[in-house]
Amino acid sequence: MIEEPYRWVEAIANRREYIETQLASGNPIAAVGFRDGILFLTVGRTGQKIFEIYNRIAMGAIGHPGDIERLRMAAIEVASTEGFTRSAADVSLRRLAHYSLSPVMKAAFEQIYGPPYLARLLFAEAGEKPEEDLFLRLEYDGAIAADGGTLSQPRQDFAVLSGTRQSTELMESFLKSEHASESNLEDTLTTALDAWSVGHMALGADGVKELPEKAAIVKHRQEQLGMAGVEAAILERESKTAIRYRALLDKEVRSSIRA
Repeated sequence: MIEEPYRWVEAIANRREYIETQLASGNPIAAVGFRDGILFLTVGRTGQKIFEIYNRIAMGAIGHPGDIERLRMAAIEVASTEGFTRSAADVSLRRLAHYSLSPVMKAAFEQIYGPPYLARLLFAEAGEKPEEDLFLRLEYDGAIAADGGTLSQPRQDFAVLSGTRQSTELMESFLKSEHASESNLEDTLTTALDAWSVGHMALGADGVKELPEKAAIVKHRQEQLGMAGVEAAILERESKTAIRYRALLDKEVRSSIRA
Protein backbone atom coordinates (compact mmCIF):
# COMPACT_ATOMS: atom_id res chain seq x y z
CA MET A 1 0.00 0.00 0.00
CA ILE A 2 2.80 2.41 0.88
CA GLU A 3 4.43 1.85 -2.49
CA GLU A 4 1.32 2.67 -4.55
CA PRO A 5 1.57 6.49 -4.40
CA TYR A 6 5.26 6.28 -5.26
CA ARG A 7 4.54 4.05 -8.24
CA TRP A 8 1.94 6.52 -9.50
CA VAL A 9 4.34 9.46 -9.17
CA GLU A 10 7.06 7.47 -10.90
CA ALA A 11 4.68 6.51 -13.70
CA ILE A 12 3.65 10.15 -14.16
CA ALA A 13 7.30 11.23 -14.32
CA ASN A 14 8.04 8.58 -16.93
CA ARG A 15 4.97 9.61 -18.90
CA ARG A 16 6.01 13.26 -18.83
CA GLU A 17 9.50 12.40 -20.03
CA TYR A 18 8.08 10.30 -22.86
CA ILE A 19 5.70 13.04 -24.03
CA GLU A 20 8.39 15.72 -23.88
CA THR A 21 10.62 13.51 -26.03
CA GLN A 22 7.81 13.00 -28.56
CA LEU A 23 7.08 16.73 -28.77
CA ALA A 24 10.72 17.88 -28.81
CA SER A 25 10.85 18.25 -32.59
CA GLY A 26 7.56 20.14 -32.79
CA ASN A 27 7.63 22.89 -35.40
CA PRO A 28 7.38 26.37 -33.79
CA ILE A 29 4.24 28.51 -34.11
CA ALA A 30 3.93 32.23 -33.38
CA ALA A 31 0.70 34.05 -32.55
CA VAL A 32 1.26 37.80 -32.64
CA GLY A 33 -1.17 40.63 -32.00
CA PHE A 34 -1.06 43.63 -34.32
CA ARG A 35 -3.10 46.70 -35.13
CA ASP A 36 -5.84 44.93 -37.08
CA GLY A 37 -6.02 41.56 -35.35
CA ILE A 38 -3.94 38.51 -34.48
CA LEU A 39 -1.55 36.67 -36.80
CA PHE A 40 -0.82 32.93 -36.54
CA LEU A 41 2.23 31.74 -38.47
CA THR A 42 4.48 28.73 -38.96
CA VAL A 43 6.69 27.32 -41.72
CA GLY A 44 6.59 23.69 -42.74
CA ARG A 45 6.35 21.06 -45.42
CA THR A 46 3.52 18.80 -44.31
CA GLY A 47 0.48 18.83 -42.06
CA GLN A 48 -1.80 21.69 -41.08
CA LYS A 49 -0.87 23.35 -37.78
CA ILE A 50 -3.26 26.34 -37.62
CA PHE A 51 -7.04 26.05 -37.31
CA GLU A 52 -10.19 28.13 -36.92
CA ILE A 53 -12.18 27.25 -33.80
CA TYR A 54 -15.04 29.72 -33.42
CA ASN A 55 -15.74 33.31 -34.40
CA ARG A 56 -12.81 35.20 -32.81
CA ILE A 57 -10.88 32.12 -31.63
CA ALA A 58 -8.10 30.25 -33.47
CA MET A 59 -5.71 27.46 -32.51
CA GLY A 60 -2.21 26.32 -33.37
CA ALA A 61 -0.91 22.90 -32.36
CA ILE A 62 2.08 20.57 -32.40
CA GLY A 63 2.05 16.86 -31.68
CA HIS A 64 0.38 13.74 -33.02
CA PRO A 65 -2.06 14.58 -35.84
CA GLY A 66 -4.72 12.25 -34.44
CA ASP A 67 -4.64 13.82 -30.99
CA ILE A 68 -4.61 17.32 -32.45
CA GLU A 69 -7.70 16.50 -34.49
CA ARG A 70 -9.53 15.05 -31.48
CA LEU A 71 -8.81 18.17 -29.43
CA ARG A 72 -9.69 20.48 -32.32
CA MET A 73 -13.06 18.80 -32.80
CA ALA A 74 -13.73 18.87 -29.04
CA ALA A 75 -12.99 22.61 -28.95
CA ILE A 76 -15.26 23.30 -31.92
CA GLU A 77 -18.08 21.20 -30.46
CA VAL A 78 -17.95 22.91 -27.07
CA ALA A 79 -17.77 26.39 -28.60
CA SER A 80 -20.55 25.70 -31.12
CA THR A 81 -22.84 24.21 -28.46
CA GLU A 82 -22.35 27.18 -26.16
CA GLY A 83 -22.89 29.60 -29.02
CA PHE A 84 -26.12 27.82 -30.01
CA THR A 85 -27.61 27.43 -26.53
CA ARG A 86 -26.62 30.93 -25.41
CA SER A 87 -25.12 33.33 -27.94
CA ALA A 88 -21.89 33.80 -29.89
CA ALA A 89 -20.92 36.57 -27.47
CA ASP A 90 -20.99 34.06 -24.59
CA VAL A 91 -18.31 31.88 -26.16
CA SER A 92 -14.97 32.78 -24.59
CA LEU A 93 -11.49 31.34 -24.79
CA ARG A 94 -11.10 31.36 -21.01
CA ARG A 95 -14.20 29.18 -20.51
CA LEU A 96 -13.22 26.90 -23.37
CA ALA A 97 -9.72 26.31 -22.03
CA HIS A 98 -10.28 26.32 -18.27
CA TYR A 99 -13.57 24.42 -18.02
CA SER A 100 -13.50 22.10 -21.02
CA LEU A 101 -10.14 21.29 -22.60
CA SER A 102 -7.83 21.58 -19.60
CA PRO A 103 -9.75 19.08 -17.39
CA VAL A 104 -9.95 16.59 -20.28
CA MET A 105 -6.21 16.76 -20.99
CA LYS A 106 -5.32 16.60 -17.29
CA ALA A 107 -7.49 13.52 -16.77
CA ALA A 108 -5.98 11.75 -19.78
CA PHE A 109 -2.46 12.54 -18.58
CA GLU A 110 -3.04 11.25 -15.05
CA GLN A 111 -4.81 8.03 -16.04
CA ILE A 112 -1.63 5.99 -16.40
CA TYR A 113 -3.37 2.98 -17.94
CA GLY A 114 -4.79 5.05 -20.79
CA PRO A 115 -3.11 7.04 -23.57
CA PRO A 116 -2.35 10.73 -22.92
CA TYR A 117 -2.75 13.45 -25.52
CA LEU A 118 0.50 13.91 -27.44
CA ALA A 119 -0.24 17.54 -28.18
CA ARG A 120 0.59 21.08 -27.13
CA LEU A 121 -1.93 23.77 -28.05
CA LEU A 122 -1.81 27.53 -28.60
CA PHE A 123 -5.03 29.57 -28.59
CA ALA A 124 -5.76 33.22 -29.28
CA GLU A 125 -8.95 35.25 -29.07
CA ALA A 126 -9.23 38.61 -30.83
CA GLY A 127 -10.82 41.33 -28.73
CA GLU A 128 -12.60 44.48 -29.82
CA LYS A 129 -9.40 46.36 -28.96
CA PRO A 130 -5.76 45.15 -29.01
CA GLU A 131 -5.56 45.30 -25.22
CA GLU A 132 -8.49 42.85 -25.04
CA ASP A 133 -6.73 40.13 -27.04
CA LEU A 134 -6.13 36.89 -25.14
CA PHE A 135 -3.43 34.26 -25.69
CA LEU A 136 -3.30 30.87 -23.94
CA ARG A 137 -0.93 27.92 -24.20
CA LEU A 138 -2.39 24.58 -23.14
CA GLU A 139 0.00 21.78 -22.22
CA TYR A 140 -0.52 18.02 -22.57
CA ASP A 141 -1.08 17.74 -18.80
CA GLY A 142 -3.80 20.39 -18.75
CA ALA A 143 -1.58 23.20 -17.47
CA ILE A 144 -2.46 26.63 -18.85
CA ALA A 145 0.05 29.41 -19.48
CA ALA A 146 -1.68 32.75 -20.09
CA ASP A 147 -0.32 35.94 -21.61
CA GLY A 148 0.31 37.65 -18.29
CA GLY A 149 -1.74 40.55 -17.10
CA THR A 150 -1.32 39.68 -13.41
CA LEU A 151 0.08 41.79 -10.58
CA SER A 152 3.47 40.12 -10.93
CA GLN A 153 3.65 39.79 -14.73
CA PRO A 154 2.96 42.40 -17.42
CA ARG A 155 0.58 41.48 -20.19
CA GLN A 156 2.04 40.25 -23.49
CA ASP A 157 0.44 40.72 -26.91
CA PHE A 158 1.87 37.52 -28.33
CA ALA A 159 2.36 33.85 -27.54
CA VAL A 160 4.49 31.08 -29.00
CA LEU A 161 4.54 27.32 -29.18
CA SER A 162 7.49 25.01 -29.79
CA GLY A 163 8.84 21.56 -29.05
CA THR A 164 11.25 22.52 -26.27
CA ARG A 165 11.30 25.04 -23.44
CA GLN A 166 14.53 26.58 -24.70
CA SER A 167 13.06 27.19 -28.14
CA THR A 168 9.92 28.69 -26.63
CA GLU A 169 11.84 31.01 -24.31
CA LEU A 170 14.11 32.28 -27.10
CA MET A 171 11.09 33.05 -29.29
CA GLU A 172 9.48 34.95 -26.43
CA SER A 173 12.68 36.90 -25.78
CA PHE A 174 12.89 37.85 -29.44
CA LEU A 175 9.30 39.06 -29.60
CA LYS A 176 9.65 41.04 -26.38
CA SER A 177 12.43 43.06 -27.98
CA GLU A 178 11.23 43.21 -31.60
CA HIS A 179 7.44 43.20 -31.67
CA ALA A 180 5.26 46.33 -31.55
CA SER A 181 1.52 45.87 -31.03
CA GLU A 182 0.65 48.77 -33.35
CA SER A 183 2.54 47.29 -36.30
CA ASN A 184 0.82 46.71 -39.62
CA LEU A 185 0.37 43.25 -41.10
CA GLU A 186 3.46 43.44 -43.32
CA ASP A 187 5.81 44.26 -40.44
CA THR A 188 4.13 41.68 -38.21
CA LEU A 189 4.58 38.94 -40.82
CA THR A 190 8.30 39.61 -40.96
CA THR A 191 8.62 39.72 -37.18
CA ALA A 192 6.65 36.48 -36.78
CA LEU A 193 8.78 34.75 -39.41
CA ASP A 194 11.94 35.85 -37.63
CA ALA A 195 10.52 34.61 -34.31
CA TRP A 196 9.78 31.27 -35.97
CA SER A 197 13.36 31.20 -37.28
CA VAL A 198 14.74 31.76 -33.78
CA GLY A 199 12.62 28.91 -32.43
CA HIS A 200 13.57 26.61 -35.29
CA MET A 201 17.28 27.35 -34.83
CA ALA A 202 16.98 26.38 -31.16
CA LEU A 203 15.58 22.91 -31.88
CA GLY A 204 17.87 19.91 -32.04
CA ALA A 205 20.97 18.82 -30.16
CA ASP A 206 23.13 21.54 -31.73
CA GLY A 207 20.52 24.27 -31.48
CA VAL A 208 21.31 27.85 -30.49
CA LYS A 209 21.12 28.59 -26.78
CA GLU A 210 20.89 32.39 -26.95
CA LEU A 211 19.37 34.90 -29.33
CA PRO A 212 21.25 34.83 -32.65
CA GLU A 213 22.42 37.91 -34.51
CA LYS A 214 19.91 39.52 -36.85
CA ALA A 215 21.91 38.50 -39.93
CA ALA A 216 21.89 34.85 -38.83
CA ILE A 217 18.13 34.96 -38.29
CA VAL A 218 17.48 36.44 -41.74
CA LYS A 219 19.78 33.90 -43.38
CA HIS A 220 18.02 31.00 -41.66
CA ARG A 221 14.62 32.40 -42.60
CA GLN A 222 15.57 32.71 -46.26
CA GLU A 223 17.03 29.20 -46.35
CA GLN A 224 13.91 27.65 -44.82
CA LEU A 225 11.54 29.58 -47.07
CA GLY A 226 13.40 28.11 -50.01
CA MET A 227 12.54 24.59 -48.85
CA ALA A 228 9.14 24.90 -47.16
CA GLY A 229 5.85 26.76 -47.33
CA VAL A 230 4.35 29.36 -45.00
CA GLU A 231 1.13 28.56 -43.17
CA ALA A 232 -0.50 31.68 -41.80
CA ALA A 233 -3.91 33.01 -40.81
CA ILE A 234 -5.29 36.11 -39.17
CA LEU A 235 -8.16 36.82 -36.82
CA GLU A 236 -9.44 40.13 -38.17
CA ARG A 237 -10.49 42.59 -35.50
CA GLU A 238 -13.03 44.47 -37.59
CA SER A 239 -14.34 42.21 -40.31
CA LYS A 240 -17.39 43.14 -42.37
CA THR A 241 -18.57 39.54 -42.07
CA ALA A 242 -19.24 37.26 -39.12
CA ILE A 243 -16.20 35.18 -40.08
CA ARG A 244 -13.09 36.70 -38.48
CA TYR A 245 -10.66 33.95 -39.47
CA ARG A 246 -8.85 34.35 -42.77
CA ALA A 247 -6.14 32.02 -44.05
CA LEU A 248 -3.26 33.71 -45.90
CA LEU A 249 -1.83 32.25 -49.07
CA ASP A 250 1.86 31.39 -49.17
CA LYS A 251 2.48 33.84 -52.02
CA GLU A 252 0.60 36.56 -50.15
CA VAL A 253 2.93 36.17 -47.19
CA ARG A 254 6.08 36.05 -49.29
CA SER A 255 5.15 39.22 -51.17
CA SER A 256 4.79 41.08 -47.85
CA ILE A 257 8.07 40.03 -46.21
CA ARG A 258 10.67 42.71 -45.62
CA ALA A 259 14.25 41.79 -46.54
